[in-house]
Amino acid sequence: MNIENTKAQMRKGVLEYCILSILRDKDKYASEILGALKDAKMLVVEGTIYPLLTRLKNAGLLNYRWEESTSGPPRKYYALTETGKLFLNELNGTWDELRSAVNLVTNTK
Repeated sequence: MNIENTKAQMRKGVLEYCILSILRDKDKYASEILGALKDAKMLVVEGTIYPLLTRLKNAGLLNYRWEESTSGPPRKYYALTETGKLFLNELNGTWDELRSAVNLVTNTK
């Protein structure tokens, strides 16, 4: 069994939650979202994030707007919808429960 594959699957499992959390307080464009994920050591490539952003938008959790940029082409800024905010709140509770359960099983804090 390949440990890197298992690690990648664990990261993919929480990626949507992380993206929604990144957008909780401020609209961001894709490069900012990708940077925040990389800063958190979530190893994500551009080819992964764009389809996921589209899927979240199609699910009604995100919307976007185009904004002119002083350093290049216009940027697409993503924001949580009201439905997305409710969804994120629900995920927060689920994450807390899951983290507690995993900590109990693995005997960690």
